[in-house]
Amino acid sequence: MIITKKHLPRRTFLRGIGASVALPLLDSMVPALTAQELTAANPVKRLGIVYVPNGVFMDNFTPPDEGRNFSLPSTLKPLAEYQDQMLVVTGLSNKMGDAWPGEGAGDHARAAGAYLTGVHPKKTEGADLRAGLSMDQIVAKVFGEKTQLSSLELSLESRENVGACDPGYACAYANTLCWSSATTPLPMENNPRIVFERLFGGNESTDPEAWRARREEDSSILDAVHSKLRRLQGGLGHRDQLKLEEYMDAIRNAERRIQMAESQSERELPVIDQPAGVPGTFQEHAKLMYDLQHLAFQADLTRVITFMVGHETSQRAYPEIGVPDAHHPLSHHGGNAEKIEKLIRVNAYHTEMFAYFLDRMRNTNDGDGSLLDNSMMLYSSGMSDGNGHNHHNLPTMLVGGGSGAINGGRHIRYDRDRETPVTNLFLDMLQKLDVPLDTFGDSTGNLNVLTG
Repeated sequence: MIITKKHLPRRTFLRGIGASVALPLLDSMVPALTAQELTAANPVKRLGIVYVPNGVFMDNFTPPDEGRNFSLPSTLKPLAEYQDQMLVVTGLSNKMGDAWPGEGAGDHARAAGAYLTGVHPKKTEGADLRAGLSMDQIVAKVFGEKTQLSSLELSLESRENVGACDPGYACAYANTLCWSSATTPLPMENNPRIVFERLFGGNESTDPEAWRARREEDSSILDAVHSKLRRLQGGLGHRDQLKLEEYMDAIRNAERRIQMAESQSERELPVIDQPAGVPGTFQEHAKLMYDLQHLAFQADLTRVITFMVGHETSQRAYPEIGVPDAHHPLSHHGGNAEKIEKLIRVNAYHTEMFAYFLDRMRNTNDGDGSLLDNSMMLYSSGMSDGNGHNHHNLPTMLVGGGSGAINGGRHIRYDRDRETPVTNLFLDMLQKLDVPLDTFGDSTGNLNVLTG
Protein backbone atom coordinates (compact mmCIF):
# COMPACT_ATOMS: atom_id res chain seq x y z
CA MET A 1 0.00 0.00 0.00
CA ILE A 2 1.35 3.40 -0.98
CA ILE A 3 0.82 5.99 1.73
CA THR A 4 0.15 9.55 0.55
CA LYS A 5 -1.52 12.65 1.97
CA LYS A 6 -4.57 12.21 -0.28
CA HIS A 7 -6.05 9.81 -2.77
CA LEU A 8 -6.92 11.00 -6.29
CA PRO A 9 -8.99 9.37 -9.02
CA ARG A 10 -6.98 8.22 -12.03
CA ARG A 11 -8.83 10.58 -14.37
CA THR A 12 -8.11 13.85 -12.58
CA PHE A 13 -8.20 17.15 -14.48
CA LEU A 14 -7.29 20.66 -13.44
CA ARG A 15 -9.80 22.92 -15.13
CA GLY A 16 -9.58 26.64 -15.76
CA ILE A 17 -10.89 29.10 -18.29
CA GLY A 18 -10.10 27.62 -21.67
CA ALA A 19 -7.91 24.89 -20.22
CA SER A 20 -8.22 21.29 -19.16
CA VAL A 21 -4.99 19.77 -17.85
CA ALA A 22 -4.99 16.03 -17.22
CA LEU A 23 -2.59 14.69 -14.61
CA PRO A 24 -0.04 11.90 -15.08
CA LEU A 25 -0.14 8.74 -13.00
CA LEU A 26 0.75 9.68 -9.42
CA ASP A 27 1.38 7.44 -6.43
CA SER A 28 -1.69 8.94 -4.78
CA MET A 29 -3.85 7.57 -7.59
CA VAL A 30 -2.77 3.96 -7.17
CA PRO A 31 -4.83 3.12 -4.05
CA ALA A 32 -7.88 4.55 -5.79
CA LEU A 33 -7.58 2.12 -8.70
CA THR A 34 -9.35 -1.19 -8.77
CA ALA A 35 -7.27 -4.32 -8.69
CA GLN A 36 -7.85 -4.77 -12.40
CA GLU A 37 -7.09 -1.24 -13.60
CA LEU A 38 -3.38 -0.92 -13.01
CA THR A 39 -1.20 -3.69 -11.72
CA ALA A 40 2.12 -5.09 -12.71
CA ALA A 41 0.19 -7.86 -14.45
CA ASN A 42 -2.28 -5.54 -16.14
CA PRO A 43 -0.69 -2.15 -16.92
CA VAL A 44 -2.06 0.45 -19.32
CA LYS A 45 -1.06 -0.50 -22.87
CA ARG A 46 -0.20 2.02 -25.59
CA LEU A 47 0.36 1.82 -29.35
CA GLY A 48 2.63 4.23 -31.20
CA ILE A 49 3.31 4.08 -34.94
CA VAL A 50 6.11 6.06 -36.62
CA TYR A 51 6.13 5.97 -40.42
CA VAL A 52 8.94 7.16 -42.67
CA PRO A 53 8.21 7.94 -46.34
CA ASN A 54 9.90 6.86 -49.57
CA GLY A 55 11.32 3.67 -48.10
CA VAL A 56 14.89 3.39 -46.76
CA PHE A 57 18.22 2.13 -48.05
CA MET A 58 17.76 -1.42 -46.80
CA ASP A 59 21.44 -2.42 -46.81
CA ASN A 60 22.00 0.05 -43.96
CA PHE A 61 18.81 -0.82 -42.12
CA THR A 62 19.03 -4.62 -42.13
CA PRO A 63 21.23 -6.23 -39.45
CA PRO A 64 23.74 -8.60 -41.08
CA ASP A 65 23.06 -11.34 -38.53
CA GLU A 66 19.93 -12.91 -37.10
CA GLY A 67 18.78 -13.81 -33.63
CA ARG A 68 20.10 -12.20 -30.45
CA ASN A 69 23.13 -9.94 -30.12
CA PHE A 70 22.79 -8.81 -33.72
CA SER A 71 25.03 -6.07 -35.10
CA LEU A 72 23.49 -2.66 -35.67
CA PRO A 73 23.80 -1.22 -39.18
CA SER A 74 24.37 2.52 -39.51
CA THR A 75 20.70 3.50 -39.78
CA LEU A 76 19.90 1.77 -36.49
CA LYS A 77 22.99 2.90 -34.55
CA PRO A 78 21.22 5.95 -33.05
CA LEU A 79 19.00 3.39 -31.31
CA ALA A 80 21.87 1.39 -29.77
CA GLU A 81 20.69 2.07 -26.20
CA TYR A 82 17.41 0.35 -27.03
CA GLN A 83 18.71 -2.79 -28.69
CA ASP A 84 17.53 -4.97 -25.80
CA GLN A 85 13.98 -3.66 -26.38
CA MET A 86 14.22 -3.77 -30.16
CA LEU A 87 12.61 -6.42 -32.36
CA VAL A 88 13.71 -6.02 -35.98
CA VAL A 89 11.65 -8.03 -38.46
CA THR A 90 12.74 -8.09 -42.11
CA GLY A 91 11.35 -9.84 -45.17
CA LEU A 92 7.70 -8.82 -44.65
CA SER A 93 5.61 -7.41 -47.50
CA ASN A 94 3.02 -4.72 -48.10
CA LYS A 95 1.47 -6.83 -50.86
CA MET A 96 -1.62 -4.67 -51.28
CA GLY A 97 0.67 -1.81 -52.30
CA ASP A 98 1.59 -3.58 -55.53
CA ALA A 99 -0.03 -2.44 -58.77
CA TRP A 100 -2.88 -4.55 -60.05
CA PRO A 101 -3.09 -5.31 -63.78
CA GLY A 102 -3.60 -2.15 -65.75
CA GLU A 103 -3.04 0.26 -62.82
CA GLY A 104 0.48 1.38 -63.63
CA ALA A 105 2.08 4.13 -61.55
CA GLY A 106 1.02 5.23 -58.06
CA ASP A 107 3.27 3.14 -55.81
CA HIS A 108 3.69 5.83 -53.17
CA ALA A 109 -0.04 6.34 -52.76
CA ARG A 110 -0.60 2.59 -52.59
CA ALA A 111 2.28 2.17 -50.12
CA ALA A 112 0.65 4.48 -47.56
CA GLY A 113 -2.97 3.60 -48.35
CA ALA A 114 -2.43 -0.13 -47.97
CA TYR A 115 0.09 -0.13 -45.13
CA LEU A 116 -2.09 -0.09 -42.00
CA THR A 117 -5.20 -1.37 -43.77
CA GLY A 118 -3.97 -4.43 -45.64
CA VAL A 119 -6.41 -3.42 -48.39
CA HIS A 120 -5.56 -2.41 -51.96
CA PRO A 121 -6.56 1.26 -52.39
CA LYS A 122 -9.00 2.15 -55.13
CA LYS A 123 -7.27 4.10 -57.90
CA THR A 124 -9.10 7.42 -58.08
CA GLU A 125 -8.34 11.12 -58.10
CA GLY A 126 -11.87 11.92 -56.97
CA ALA A 127 -13.80 11.74 -53.71
CA ASP A 128 -14.72 8.06 -54.16
CA LEU A 129 -11.85 6.92 -51.96
CA ARG A 130 -11.66 3.36 -50.72
CA ALA A 131 -9.13 1.40 -48.70
CA GLY A 132 -9.94 -0.25 -45.39
CA LEU A 133 -10.22 0.25 -41.64
CA SER A 134 -6.65 0.79 -40.43
CA MET A 135 -5.04 -1.19 -37.65
CA ASP A 136 -4.51 1.85 -35.41
CA GLN A 137 -8.21 2.75 -35.58
CA ILE A 138 -9.23 -0.79 -34.67
CA VAL A 139 -7.18 -0.37 -31.48
CA ALA A 140 -8.52 3.17 -30.97
CA LYS A 141 -12.11 1.90 -30.98
CA VAL A 142 -11.22 -0.34 -28.02
CA PHE A 143 -8.81 1.88 -26.08
CA GLY A 144 -10.66 5.12 -26.80
CA GLU A 145 -13.45 4.25 -24.39
CA LYS A 146 -11.07 5.00 -21.52
CA THR A 147 -9.34 8.17 -22.76
CA GLN A 148 -10.20 11.75 -23.65
CA LEU A 149 -9.02 11.25 -27.24
CA SER A 150 -9.45 7.91 -28.96
CA SER A 151 -6.32 8.53 -31.07
CA LEU A 152 -3.99 11.15 -32.50
CA GLU A 153 -2.98 11.32 -36.16
CA LEU A 154 0.11 13.49 -36.64
CA SER A 155 2.59 14.44 -39.33
CA LEU A 156 5.54 16.73 -39.98
CA GLU A 157 4.15 17.87 -43.33
CA SER A 158 1.13 19.86 -44.39
CA ARG A 159 -2.14 18.18 -45.28
CA GLU A 160 -3.22 21.01 -47.56
CA ASN A 161 -2.36 19.33 -50.85
CA VAL A 162 -5.33 18.54 -53.06
CA GLY A 163 -5.74 16.77 -56.38
CA ALA A 164 -3.36 13.97 -57.36
CA CYS A 165 -0.13 13.56 -55.39
CA ASP A 166 0.79 10.34 -57.22
CA PRO A 167 -0.33 9.55 -60.78
CA GLY A 168 -4.00 8.63 -60.72
CA TYR A 169 -4.39 8.74 -56.94
CA ALA A 170 -5.96 11.38 -54.71
CA CYS A 171 -3.59 13.06 -52.25
CA ALA A 172 -5.50 11.55 -49.35
CA TYR A 173 -3.86 8.20 -50.02
CA ALA A 174 -0.29 9.52 -49.73
CA ASN A 175 -1.00 11.98 -46.90
CA THR A 176 -2.44 9.63 -44.28
CA LEU A 177 -2.14 6.10 -42.93
CA CYS A 178 -5.31 6.20 -40.85
CA TRP A 179 -8.79 5.18 -41.98
CA SER A 180 -11.77 5.17 -39.64
CA SER A 181 -13.72 3.25 -42.29
CA ALA A 182 -13.08 1.96 -45.79
CA THR A 183 -14.14 5.32 -47.23
CA THR A 184 -12.96 7.74 -44.52
CA PRO A 185 -9.28 8.72 -44.40
CA LEU A 186 -8.29 10.71 -41.31
CA PRO A 187 -6.23 13.89 -41.75
CA MET A 188 -2.80 14.07 -40.12
CA GLU A 189 -2.16 17.27 -38.13
CA ASN A 190 1.27 18.93 -38.44
CA ASN A 191 0.72 22.17 -36.50
CA PRO A 192 1.96 21.83 -32.88
CA ARG A 193 -0.35 24.62 -31.69
CA ILE A 194 -3.44 22.77 -32.88
CA VAL A 195 -2.20 19.54 -31.28
CA PHE A 196 -1.44 21.36 -28.03
CA GLU A 197 -4.88 22.92 -27.91
CA ARG A 198 -6.48 19.53 -28.57
CA LEU A 199 -4.59 18.12 -25.59
CA PHE A 200 -4.87 20.98 -23.12
CA GLY A 201 -6.71 23.99 -24.43
CA GLY A 202 -10.40 24.36 -24.33
CA ASN A 203 -11.44 20.72 -24.67
CA GLU A 204 -13.71 21.08 -21.68
CA SER A 205 -14.47 24.79 -21.89
CA THR A 206 -17.94 26.07 -22.73
CA ASP A 207 -16.56 29.49 -23.61
CA PRO A 208 -14.37 29.37 -26.75
CA GLU A 209 -13.74 33.11 -26.51
CA ALA A 210 -12.08 32.63 -23.13
CA TRP A 211 -9.21 30.49 -24.37
CA ARG A 212 -8.89 32.62 -27.48
CA ALA A 213 -8.43 35.68 -25.24
CA ARG A 214 -5.87 33.83 -23.14
CA ARG A 215 -3.85 33.09 -26.25
CA GLU A 216 -4.00 36.72 -27.33
CA GLU A 217 -2.65 37.71 -23.92
CA ASP A 218 0.22 35.24 -24.46
CA SER A 219 -0.52 33.59 -21.15
CA SER A 220 0.21 29.98 -20.40
CA ILE A 221 -2.26 27.13 -20.26
CA LEU A 222 -0.99 26.59 -16.74
CA ASP A 223 -1.86 30.15 -15.72
CA ALA A 224 -5.52 29.20 -16.08
CA VAL A 225 -5.19 26.41 -13.53
CA HIS A 226 -2.50 27.99 -11.34
CA SER A 227 -4.49 28.26 -8.12
CA LYS A 228 -5.88 24.72 -8.42
CA LEU A 229 -2.42 23.38 -9.19
CA ARG A 230 -0.91 24.95 -6.08
CA ARG A 231 -3.70 23.64 -3.85
CA LEU A 232 -3.26 20.16 -5.30
CA GLN A 233 0.50 20.18 -4.82
CA GLY A 234 0.13 21.12 -1.18
CA GLY A 235 -1.73 17.90 -0.49
CA LEU A 236 0.60 15.52 -2.31
CA GLY A 237 3.52 13.51 -1.04
CA HIS A 238 7.07 14.47 -1.98
CA ARG A 239 7.43 11.94 -4.85
CA ASP A 240 4.14 13.04 -6.38
CA GLN A 241 5.14 16.69 -6.10
CA LEU A 242 8.32 15.96 -8.06
CA LYS A 243 6.42 13.96 -10.72
CA LEU A 244 3.85 16.70 -11.12
CA GLU A 245 6.47 19.45 -11.35
CA GLU A 246 8.38 17.50 -14.01
CA TYR A 247 5.16 17.06 -16.02
CA MET A 248 4.17 20.71 -15.74
CA ASP A 249 7.68 21.79 -16.74
CA ALA A 250 7.33 19.69 -19.88
CA ILE A 251 4.00 21.37 -20.69
CA ARG A 252 5.53 24.82 -20.12
CA ASN A 253 8.49 23.97 -22.34
CA ALA A 254 6.31 22.70 -25.19
CA GLU A 255 4.07 25.75 -25.02
CA ARG A 256 7.04 28.13 -24.93
CA ARG A 257 8.53 26.54 -28.05
CA ILE A 258 5.19 26.73 -29.87
CA GLN A 259 4.89 30.42 -28.99
CA MET A 260 8.44 30.99 -30.24
CA ALA A 261 7.64 29.30 -33.56
CA GLU A 262 4.51 31.44 -33.91
CA SER A 263 6.37 34.66 -33.22
CA GLN A 264 9.05 33.71 -35.75
CA SER A 265 6.44 32.95 -38.39
CA GLU A 266 5.04 36.47 -37.96
CA ARG A 267 8.43 38.07 -38.57
CA GLU A 268 9.48 36.01 -41.56
CA LEU A 269 8.02 35.26 -44.96
CA PRO A 270 5.77 32.22 -44.69
CA VAL A 271 7.18 28.90 -45.84
CA ILE A 272 5.04 27.16 -48.46
CA ASP A 273 2.77 24.53 -46.93
CA GLN A 274 3.81 25.46 -43.39
CA PRO A 275 1.04 27.06 -41.30
CA ALA A 276 1.86 29.50 -38.50
CA GLY A 277 3.12 27.69 -35.44
CA VAL A 278 5.25 25.16 -37.31
CA PRO A 279 8.95 25.45 -36.32
CA GLY A 280 11.34 26.43 -39.07
CA THR A 281 13.68 23.43 -38.73
CA PHE A 282 12.95 19.74 -39.09
CA GLN A 283 14.72 18.91 -35.82
CA GLU A 284 12.78 21.38 -33.70
CA HIS A 285 9.50 20.42 -35.35
CA ALA A 286 10.15 16.69 -34.91
CA LYS A 287 11.22 17.03 -31.27
CA LEU A 288 8.23 19.23 -30.44
CA MET A 289 5.78 16.80 -32.02
CA TYR A 290 7.45 13.90 -30.20
CA ASP A 291 7.22 15.88 -26.95
CA LEU A 292 3.49 16.35 -27.48
CA GLN A 293 3.09 12.62 -28.09
CA HIS A 294 5.01 11.94 -24.90
CA LEU A 295 2.72 14.29 -22.94
CA ALA A 296 -0.38 12.67 -24.43
CA PHE A 297 0.79 9.22 -23.33
CA GLN A 298 2.01 10.45 -19.97
CA ALA A 299 -1.35 11.99 -19.05
CA ASP A 300 -3.26 9.08 -20.60
CA LEU A 301 -5.09 11.49 -22.92
CA THR A 302 -4.83 8.85 -25.62
CA ARG A 303 -3.28 5.41 -25.97
CA VAL A 304 -3.00 5.35 -29.77
CA ILE A 305 -0.82 7.71 -31.85
CA THR A 306 0.12 7.44 -35.53
CA PHE A 307 2.90 9.74 -36.73
CA MET A 308 4.07 10.30 -40.31
CA VAL A 309 7.60 11.70 -40.40
CA GLY A 310 6.72 12.69 -43.94
CA HIS A 311 4.06 12.02 -46.52
CA GLU A 312 4.81 9.69 -49.37
CA THR A 313 6.69 11.50 -52.21
CA SER A 314 8.01 13.90 -49.53
CA GLN A 315 10.18 16.61 -51.10
CA ARG A 316 11.72 17.74 -47.81
CA ALA A 317 15.41 18.64 -47.87
CA TYR A 318 17.72 18.35 -44.87
CA PRO A 319 20.39 21.06 -45.19
CA GLU A 320 21.08 20.89 -41.45
CA ILE A 321 22.79 17.52 -42.02
CA GLY A 322 24.39 18.50 -45.29
CA VAL A 323 21.60 17.15 -47.53
CA PRO A 324 20.11 20.04 -49.53
CA ASP A 325 18.51 17.57 -51.93
CA ALA A 326 14.81 16.70 -51.79
CA HIS A 327 14.11 13.34 -50.14
CA HIS A 328 11.96 11.76 -52.87
CA PRO A 329 14.43 12.29 -55.74
CA LEU A 330 17.23 11.01 -53.49
CA SER A 331 15.28 7.78 -52.95
CA HIS A 332 15.47 7.31 -56.74
CA HIS A 333 19.24 7.19 -56.56
CA GLY A 334 19.75 4.90 -59.55
CA GLY A 335 22.77 3.39 -57.82
CA ASN A 336 24.58 6.74 -57.63
CA ALA A 337 27.00 6.50 -54.68
CA GLU A 338 26.70 10.18 -53.71
CA LYS A 339 22.91 10.04 -53.64
CA ILE A 340 22.95 6.79 -51.67
CA GLU A 341 25.28 8.30 -49.07
CA LYS A 342 22.92 11.26 -48.63
CA LEU A 343 19.91 8.96 -48.41
CA ILE A 344 21.61 6.92 -45.69
CA ARG A 345 22.25 10.15 -43.80
CA VAL A 346 18.55 11.07 -43.98
CA ASN A 347 17.50 7.60 -42.81
CA ALA A 348 19.84 7.83 -39.79
CA TYR A 349 18.57 11.34 -39.03
CA HIS A 350 15.04 9.99 -38.80
CA THR A 351 16.07 7.24 -36.37
CA GLU A 352 18.03 9.80 -34.35
CA MET A 353 14.82 11.80 -33.83
CA PHE A 354 13.00 8.59 -32.93
CA ALA A 355 15.69 7.89 -30.32
CA TYR A 356 14.93 11.29 -28.77
CA PHE A 357 11.31 10.20 -28.32
CA LEU A 358 12.31 6.84 -26.86
CA ASP A 359 14.52 8.66 -24.35
CA ARG A 360 11.52 10.66 -23.13
CA MET A 361 9.39 7.53 -22.87
CA ARG A 362 12.05 5.48 -21.07
CA ASN A 363 12.72 8.22 -18.51
CA THR A 364 9.07 8.60 -17.50
CA ASN A 365 7.76 6.31 -14.77
CA ASP A 366 4.54 4.46 -15.47
CA GLY A 367 3.23 2.03 -12.88
CA ASP A 368 5.96 -0.45 -12.06
CA GLY A 369 8.01 0.45 -15.14
CA SER A 370 8.33 3.22 -17.71
CA LEU A 371 6.12 4.51 -20.49
CA LEU A 372 8.36 2.66 -22.94
CA ASP A 373 8.00 -0.58 -21.00
CA ASN A 374 4.23 -0.34 -21.41
CA SER A 375 4.21 0.79 -25.04
CA MET A 376 4.39 -0.98 -28.38
CA MET A 377 6.21 1.34 -30.79
CA LEU A 378 6.21 0.39 -34.48
CA TYR A 379 8.77 2.08 -36.76
CA SER A 380 8.41 1.26 -40.45
CA SER A 381 7.55 2.27 -44.00
CA GLY A 382 5.12 1.05 -46.64
CA MET A 383 7.93 0.39 -49.10
CA SER A 384 11.52 -0.77 -48.82
CA ASP A 385 13.56 0.27 -51.81
CA GLY A 386 12.27 3.64 -52.97
CA ASN A 387 14.49 3.44 -56.02
CA GLY A 388 12.45 0.55 -57.38
CA HIS A 389 9.14 1.29 -55.62
CA ASN A 390 9.45 -2.08 -53.91
CA HIS A 391 6.75 -2.95 -51.36
CA HIS A 392 8.51 -6.09 -50.17
CA ASN A 393 11.17 -6.69 -47.51
CA LEU A 394 9.88 -3.71 -45.53
CA PRO A 395 12.00 -1.94 -42.89
CA THR A 396 10.09 -3.01 -39.78
CA MET A 397 11.00 -2.57 -36.14
CA LEU A 398 9.17 -2.75 -32.82
CA VAL A 399 10.61 -0.99 -29.77
CA GLY A 400 9.31 -1.12 -26.21
CA GLY A 401 8.11 -3.73 -23.81
CA GLY A 402 4.50 -3.79 -24.93
CA SER A 403 3.52 -4.39 -21.29
CA GLY A 404 5.38 -7.69 -21.39
CA ALA A 405 4.21 -8.62 -24.90
CA ILE A 406 7.51 -8.03 -26.72
CA ASN A 407 10.67 -10.05 -26.25
CA GLY A 408 13.24 -7.66 -27.71
CA GLY A 409 16.93 -7.84 -28.57
CA ARG A 410 16.31 -9.93 -31.71
CA HIS A 411 16.45 -9.73 -35.49
CA ILE A 412 14.00 -12.07 -37.21
CA ARG A 413 14.43 -12.52 -40.95
CA TYR A 414 11.71 -13.94 -43.20
CA ASP A 415 12.33 -15.14 -46.73
CA ARG A 416 11.43 -12.10 -48.84
CA ASP A 417 10.51 -14.32 -51.79
CA ARG A 418 7.65 -15.83 -49.77
CA GLU A 419 6.08 -12.34 -49.48
CA THR A 420 4.78 -12.86 -45.95
CA PRO A 421 2.24 -10.06 -45.35
CA VAL A 422 3.18 -7.42 -42.78
CA THR A 423 -0.44 -7.72 -41.64
CA ASN A 424 0.52 -11.07 -40.06
CA LEU A 425 2.69 -9.04 -37.67
CA PHE A 426 -0.14 -6.55 -37.17
CA LEU A 427 -2.43 -9.45 -36.26
CA ASP A 428 0.06 -10.48 -33.55
CA MET A 429 0.15 -6.88 -32.31
CA LEU A 430 -3.63 -6.55 -32.23
CA GLN A 431 -4.01 -9.72 -30.21
CA LYS A 432 -1.35 -8.64 -27.71
CA LEU A 433 -3.22 -5.33 -27.39
CA ASP A 434 -6.31 -7.28 -26.35
CA VAL A 435 -8.11 -6.92 -29.67
CA PRO A 436 -9.38 -10.46 -30.39
CA LEU A 437 -9.20 -10.74 -34.19
CA ASP A 438 -8.47 -13.91 -36.13
CA THR A 439 -7.66 -12.11 -39.36
CA PHE A 440 -6.82 -8.60 -40.49
CA GLY A 441 -6.55 -7.16 -44.00
CA ASP A 442 -4.65 -9.59 -46.20
CA SER A 443 -3.17 -11.55 -43.30
CA THR A 444 -2.62 -15.26 -43.78
CA GLY A 445 -2.05 -16.14 -40.13
CA ASN A 446 -0.03 -15.23 -37.06
CA LEU A 447 3.73 -14.84 -37.02
CA ASN A 448 3.86 -15.59 -33.28
CA VAL A 449 7.12 -13.67 -33.20
CA LEU A 450 6.61 -11.05 -30.49
CA THR A 451 7.39 -13.17 -27.46
CA GLY A 452 9.91 -15.45 -29.18
